[in-house]
Amino acid sequence: MHWSRSRLARVVYFLVAAPLAVVVLSALPQHAAPQLPASEIVLGIDPAQSKVHWVLGTTLHAVHGTFAFKNGTFHVDPATGKASGEIAVYATSGDSGNDGRDKKMHKDVLESGKFPDIIFRPDRVEGKIAPQGRFSVQMHGILVLHGSEHELTVPVQAEFAGDHWAGSAKFNVPFIDWGLKNPSNFFLKVNHTVEIELELKGSLQNPAAP
Repeated sequence: MHWSRSRLARVVYFLVAAPLAVVVLSALPQHAAPQLPASEIVLGIDPAQSKVHWVLGTTLHAVHGTFAFKNGTFHVDPATGKASGEIAVYATSGDSGNDGRDKKMHKDVLESGKFPDIIFRPDRVEGKIAPQGRFSVQMHGILVLHGSEHELTVPVQAEFAGDHWAGSAKFNVPFIDWGLKNPSNFFLKVNHTVEIELELKGSLQNPAAP
């Protein structure tokens, strides 16, 4: 059998290239780890360094208390303002420093045995997010309280520093208008809204380039 020079060259090329391709393909990872979009920022909340403070006004005095964070992670795209993720607070951690008052709060108002978590799920951020340093934005999302969902916009002041961040927010929650039981009685009247202040600290992943 006589082969032309061009046909012989193609056979030699195949014999050399095919094993080389197998070696190269086998060296590639079979399941590459998913990568975050280049523009997406991920903010993780450290529950040990974060706190929820609340103040409820009454006809006699203002009641101050706290809640503890459970966990939380935010995903934000600074280019579009799109946000996702959630933060969760232990409803059962509500504490005003008065056992009798707290028992009534958990049993009659929050019903924390039935609804143990308070959750906020962001969907968008309005305002410019700085790659480093301080900035202010409006974060819109859904607050899940007492088993019901409510739209909420929260003004947030934040600061990015390296791979860490800190933030704060103040807003009001009209808990009685949202269907929670009014704890007022003949002798004591309470405001229909509770003032909330957040202290947030955590890790910053995939920060935007300056």
